[in-house]
Amino acid sequence: MNNLLAALMFFTRLPFWRICTVPSECFRHVVSYWSLCGWLTGGVMALSFWVFSTWFPLPVAVLLALCTRLFLTGALHEDGLADFFDGFGGGRDREGILRIMKDSHIGSYGVLGLILYYLLSFSLLVSLPAPVIPWVLCVADPFCKFVCSFMLLFLPYARKEEESKAKVVYTRMSLSEWIANAAGGLLPLLLLPLSYWGMLCFPCVLFIGLGWLLKRRVGGYTGDCCGALFLLCELACWMGAVVMAYNF
Repeated sequence: MNNLLAALMFFTRLPFWRICTVPSECFRHVVSYWSLCGWLTGGVMALSFWVFSTWFPLPVAVLLALCTRLFLTGALHEDGLADFFDGFGGGRDREGILRIMKDSHIGSYGVLGLILYYLLSFSLLVSLPAPVIPWVLCVADPFCKFVCSFMLLFLPYARKEEESKAKVVYTRMSLSEWIANAAGGLLPLLLLPLSYWGMLCFPCVLFIGLGWLLKRRVGGYTGDCCGALFLLCELACWMGAVVMAYNF
């Protein structure tokens, strides 16, 4: 329970710290419960879309749903995505990439990356049939977090622990944590219509490609890379949903 609370404290801005104080060691295990946190963030986004869609046109409801998750997470993953684009766009070598990603200032690559990310996100979601959007939002968030958690299995941490921005290096998952992680990522698939299951291939393929890029360019992952990979894999999942909707 402490590990789950630590994950909710780390990945959202809700005041779970008022429930209890968790040991700092628990924050090393937050990725193990990342997909379970996706039930909250994806569920809130889906619920907010459903509520807003009863009052506003579809494009407005989609935009407000995206804003809801931004407020819920404090733009944690978006910050990582911007640093990822800045680092890999402006860095010439491993040291340069890591140095730029650690810089708290956003550069031109980060700004352009966030603009293009949200333009694509908005365009993909409004292209889906309205009744399907809540289910896609519910499923894509925890499933993509589950997929991206495999980074801990295949890649080492790219920095020294004392150089981490969050001062935390995630630990490898135990068997029980893998079971909890898999349950968090896979159980929501039961909500998804069978005709849309093909969309799940898209984030898996992208994860493999981006994992290869991280290993080749920086020799591992960082916290920023985790956030960036999640958002990009989720974007690929939404892209797959559009492909399923219009071609199958």
